[in-house]
Amino acid sequence: MQNIRAASVQFQHRSGDTGWNFDRVRNFTLMAADKGVDLIVFPEMCLTGYWHVRNLDRGEIEDLAEPVPDGLLCRKLLALASETGITIGAGLIETDGEGRLFNSYFVAMPDGSHACHRKLHTFISEHMESGSDYTVFDDEAHGCRLGVLTCYDNNIGENARITALMGAEILLAPHQTGGCETPSPRCMGLVDPMLWENREADPGSIEAEFRGPKGREWLLRWLPSRAHDNGMFLIFSNGVGPDDGEVRTGNTMILDPYGEILAETWAARDEMVIADLEASRLENCTGRRWIQTRRPDRYHALCVPTGGEADTRTVRFAGKGNER
Repeated sequence: MQNIRAASVQFQHRSGDTGWNFDRVRNFTLMAADKGVDLIVFPEMCLTGYWHVRNLDRGEIEDLAEPVPDGLLCRKLLALASETGITIGAGLIETDGEGRLFNSYFVAMPDGSHACHRKLHTFISEHMESGSDYTVFDDEAHGCRLGVLTCYDNNIGENARITALMGAEILLAPHQTGGCETPSPRCMGLVDPMLWENREADPGSIEAEFRGPKGREWLLRWLPSRAHDNGMFLIFSNGVGPDDGEVRTGNTMILDPYGEILAETWAARDEMVIADLEASRLENCTGRRWIQTRRPDRYHALCVPTGGEADTRTVRFAGKGNER
């Protein structure tokens, strides 16, 4: 891996307004170019909008979806990457040649190449399917190997470990999370929308929510371990502000392979954080040394169903919320 400069962005998308959302992506990317950024990460489904999709019928979702890489948004991302020399990741809805719909994350690279990750644990709509493949690829323009896990994908430790075993040095972790209704009594919870509406007059109250157990405190219970235990840099990007009845908590951050935070924000606004990812931090980091001493012959139980497994869509529509 080469040393690179990375940026992570949080912004409040507009539901269904792909043109406006792309303009936000473009504006942040141009700002990042002025700061010498090589890689920029935007949130899950930020180009289409997220939480409102749960209320759309199939036809309405199809109207937002596009093929990869030939759709309009994908082509615009590829052109922007070429223009700026920055590798850009952003979330959208994909439709394939068979009419299937996916929560996908498109990564456009300056040389015209691309990668696309289909979320492995999709639940936003019963009309959308989960992907089946891990996504790890080389960014030749910047001399690094990237992996992608979208939101809930990161909750499952096996997904992060497999991504690391496939050689990922940097994990892109786009989300729409925090401030969620959840059945877990000590996890997250809804943020009062009035705190957001009053954020300019009273920024302390909303930022206290974002830094507390509904946002940052919840993230820090588990997110750094994905970086530390697997020896990867981790770029966490998230939505911020009202999202069809819930308030996303932002908390965009960049972590090193020891799980240490290199840059973060808890501001109640659209924001970009930037950090230099030094390749030397990967050398002999804890997670990489641990991986070298694995005993795969002992792990057969990981591949044996317990009978308690449930599709994320089944869980979503059977009860209220989850830790997405």
